[in-house]
Amino acid sequence: MKKNPMKTFKMITLGCRVNQCESDALGGRLMDSGLSPSRPGAGADVCVINTCAVTQKAAMQSRQAIRKAIRRHPGAAVIVSGCYAQTRLEEARKIPGVHYVAGNADKHKIPDLLKTKPDPGAAFPVVTAGDIRKQRRFAEIPGRGHSAGTRPSLKIQDGCDAFCSYCVVPLARGPSRSMPVDHVMERLEQFRENGRREVVLSGIHLGRYGLDLSPKTSLLALLSRIEKEKPAERIRLSSIEPQELGRDIIRLVAESDIICPHFHIPLQSGDDAVLKRMGRRYAVSLFRDRVRLIRDIIPEAAIGADVLAGFPGETDRAFENTRSLVEALPLSYLHVFPFSPRRGTRAWSFPDRVGHETIARRCAALRELGERKRRDFYAAFEGQTVSVLFENRRREKTGRLKGVSPHYLKVLADGGDARLNAICDVRITGMEGPDLARGEIVS
Repeated sequence: MKKNPMKTFKMITLGCRVNQCESDALGGRLMDSGLSPSRPGAGADVCVINTCAVTQKAAMQSRQAIRKAIRRHPGAAVIVSGCYAQTRLEEARKIPGVHYVAGNADKHKIPDLLKTKPDPGAAFPVVTAGDIRKQRRFAEIPGRGHSAGTRPSLKIQDGCDAFCSYCVVPLARGPSRSMPVDHVMERLEQFRENGRREVVLSGIHLGRYGLDLSPKTSLLALLSRIEKEKPAERIRLSSIEPQELGRDIIRLVAESDIICPHFHIPLQSGDDAVLKRMGRRYAVSLFRDRVRLIRDIIPEAAIGADVLAGFPGETDRAFENTRSLVEALPLSYLHVFPFSPRRGTRAWSFPDRVGHETIARRCAALRELGERKRRDFYAAFEGQTVSVLFENRRREKTGRLKGVSPHYLKVLADGGDARLNAICDVRITGMEGPDLARGEIVS
């Protein structure tokens, strides 16, 4: 191994908010070690590809991203990490040009791998991928709270014990484990000190936060402490399972000065038989009740949902049950996914798979319905004044400001540089597109 002459790095991230959060933290660690992010379009001495494997498409895109990085950055130390590295270790290590493979259990070790630059003739790749199923403690990536974005995510929980029949995440992320409460508060303070005005609390199974800690705690207890101590100007929650979103959390959000009235709740199917086969731990009636409860307590709240189309055995009637449920409920938007069989899950071997054309047609119908729901939700705010956190840079093509309201309205407006990374009152004047409002700054 040679003395380390490496100066720049490039972080390539695929997949979910948790992956992005980990990439931000790793980027901060690499900067702390003396490396600098490479300029757009420039070569890098280190490439870290933080991969995804939640669907077949995500795994394919991860492989493509790895090969693209190797081509575009000749001579770079190439590190493959994330869920694809964890679940498809042999595939990842066989890609020519990869120097290191670090599974999710060892992602925090990546900066230590780079203390020396690999010799061209050395035996690579070096693999560090522990048994994720044996992980019992939350592995933090220490650093300076670096994030290029205006609204960083903070991963406070990792892993999942649910083992839904279609989901590879427990195999990729291991059992549920939580960041200690005091550490959460410290990290939020750190983000605030670095000028970040909103933080998204993220996790693989966020509603299970704290149940593994000693003494046990809960997401509700954490949010109550955040509300009391206010270590951030704004807090937003990522996805929460419907059975873990109780009245107490909803009321806390309703009365909060800092927690955004925005809930994202996985539905997956509006048919009880399909939900049971998926291994989901709730019935359609519970999901319906949660959405209506939120709307009753917080009429202006944003309520999003995930829907999975084409699960094995999903009949036309079952799909219509899903479509009609979504149509009837006061949802604000949808995230629609086609079923993707994943090796190692129970659903991999399920018979009666739905045809690709049928899945595509069902996804299209749900996405059209979701777009209509989003338009209706945005239209309800026209003429109202909302607080908007504008991003720390302008839109590249138009030079306009873009920001997000507590209700997850994405808003465009004109304004001076003093509005960058600022929270402003904005009157909504119309629509710029299917998921973009037009606003006028009033303060």
